[in-house]
Amino acid sequence: MNRLPVTIISGYLGAGKTTLINRLLQEDHGLKLAVIVNDFGAINIDDALIQDTDGGKLALSNGCVCCSMEDDLSAALRDILTRPQRPDHLVIEASGIADPVAIANTVLNETGLSYGGIVTLVDAENAETLLNDPLVAPQAEQQIRAADLVIATKCDEISDTLGAMLKTAGARTPTVLNGIPVAELLFDVVPLPKGRAVAAHPAYATWQHRSRAVLDRRALGDKLADRPAGLYRMKGFVLTTGGAYELHVVGRHVEAKRCQAEETVLVGLGPSDRVSRDEIEAWWAA
Repeated sequence: MNRLPVTIISGYLGAGKTTLINRLLQEDHGLKLAVIVNDFGAINIDDALIQDTDGGKLALSNGCVCCSMEDDLSAALRDILTRPQRPDHLVIEASGIADPVAIANTVLNETGLSYGGIVTLVDAENAETLLNDPLVAPQAEQQIRAADLVIATKCDEISDTLGAMLKTAGARTPTVLNGIPVAELLFDVVPLPKGRAVAAHPAYATWQHRSRAVLDRRALGDKLADRPAGLYRMKGFVLTTGGAYELHVVGRHVEAKRCQAEETVLVGLGPSDRVSRDEIEAWWAA
């Protein structure tokens, strides 16, 4: 698919969204990113990297571009889509009190965009206070429930207390980053296997599968519905009794569309503290 993938970064005020955006802009992933933020004045961009400024836009020498969200997200999205040099991936930083589902719906309504997941950050130091505050807890819990991936910030590991709170709030795949490269997890940078192994960071479990076996189409739906929670991303092609399908899985989101393919070729990825290659293989082989 030639649509531009979009990842939404969500999280309550102070959760670390801007810090994560800074990391993504600085990591050596080789992607040209477009970033829509609430206020890119808060993004720590080296002056030497700024190539050009134009109103609410910053063009960076690494090929990335930052735009302020202003009031009209749809207009900002169309602006990105009509740029002469197309980015590889779009990142939207939601405001701390925004509903990421509303942003995702706007993305899904744009035919040139594809869904790349909602990532919600949770401040581990203040999560208990936040989730016990009757005024803000509903908003924070909505952001957590909506997420395809929950990242706990300001901690080295998820404590039993925090884990229980996140589970109660409906978190699907809570994990921590601890300084590891994050682009491999958030972006579609793990390639389909072409005679070589997927080389991802050890913090991520990777899996790949290739065969000419034909799967019952109904069984495919059941299988995808029962996939491991820690399998955050999966893509590729599957041969079924109803024809071939191109699959894109991001957290809770599954997209399958008919395509032409001669074999089943799949690759999967998830945080290694939430899923293993053996778990993914056992699930697919079952």
